Amino acid sequence: MGLIGSDGFSLPMAVQVEVVEATLDATDSAKEAMIGAMGSDTATHVLMVSVEAGGCSGHMYDMQIIERPDDISAFQSFQFGDITLLIHNKDSTLLNGIRIDYRDTLLGGGFQIENPNADKSCGCGQSFS
Repeated sequence: MGLIGSDGFSLPMAVQVEVVEATLDATDSAKEAMIGAMGSDTATHVLMVSVEAGGCSGHMYDMQIIERPDDISAFQSFQFGDITLLIHNKDSTLLNGIRIDYRDTLLGGGFQIENPNADKSCGCGQSFS
């Protein structure tokens, strides 16, 4: 029975999360790849790094270029030259201390995240727990 008394209906629960002042680093090759991906959109767009449930280890990294939000009070901001990288406060404990790298390999390569908070990581570098 749901909270209001009808079967199958319930309200979502709000969960308070810990927020830490995160630090992160990026290798020179990652910075170059960010610049290449952003092009001339650095004034209007940002690179968002976040954590989603899923992957073979429990959490997955997500990196997206998005339009710069009007209100960034829920985010922590990092500058790499003209590139602005944002992480949401809700992800700060999981992303604190990460190092973003870019590897170009014969099999495709791409961004790799080294995370000191991860108990285990997937071989692809995109999933952790």
